[in-house]
Amino acid sequence: MRLFRILTFKELKGYFLTPFGWVILAFVTIMQGVSLSTAMKGFRDTPVRDSLVYVTFHTPLFWFYFLFIFPLITMRLFSEEERSGTLETLLTAPVRTWQVVFSKYTAAMIFYTTLWIPGLIQFKMFQWATDLPPAFSPGALGGAFTVVMLMGAAFTAIGCLASALTSSQIIAGIFTIGLLVIHYFLGYVTRIWGESFAGAPFFHYISSQHHLHYFTSGFFDSRPVVYFLSLALFALFLTYQVVDYRRWRN
Repeated sequence: MRLFRILTFKELKGYFLTPFGWVILAFVTIMQGVSLSTAMKGFRDTPVRDSLVYVTFHTPLFWFYFLFIFPLITMRLFSEEERSGTLETLLTAPVRTWQVVFSKYTAAMIFYTTLWIPGLIQFKMFQWATDLPPAFSPGALGGAFTVVMLMGAAFTAIGCLASALTSSQIIAGIFTIGLLVIHYFLGYVTRIWGESFAGAPFFHYISSQHHLHYFTSGFFDSRPVVYFLSLALFALFLTYQVVDYRRWRN
């Protein structure tokens, strides 16, 4: 575990001690603020029955910046080290493959979690600044941040896999965003084909939009937990196989 902690700390320094990490944090914080202000403007102009949390996480801007988070935080994890030759050196050191893979994934998830702290603060500041009755329930706020953590666990693992497959950060980023966009649009299959076709329950089950709608409404369902964590484990398993293959090939 000592080696795992050392490797994780090394990756965390790559996020928090470089300008690139702070640029990502600033970008996401600004986008979160714009999404919240857009939702507040909607509340001011037109009375809505949904909570402020629900509207904030359903603005058109949300999915744009949300999906772009993952290629940004994962594209360099393996591909940059493969390009520079340091991955080969690391894999010949007395460390296990799983320590390399999970240390990078853990660091990425810690940084990803950090990205959502400003968003949580913004909702709390809204309550403090307006001094009005809450425009959202604790269940809706907790559900929203629970589902973004679940989706983040799965999508970060997919980004790790994409980064492990190539030595180019650009290709890794394009591959990641491509997979996530495909996954996103699969959520619209039932809207196109209707609810009556045989595969509708499956597409509901894998739909990120469906789960986001449910959790931001203040409800909890264990099925998305199983789905996203299973997807994360499967992507990490494939990442392990790719990295382990490179280790024995070299």
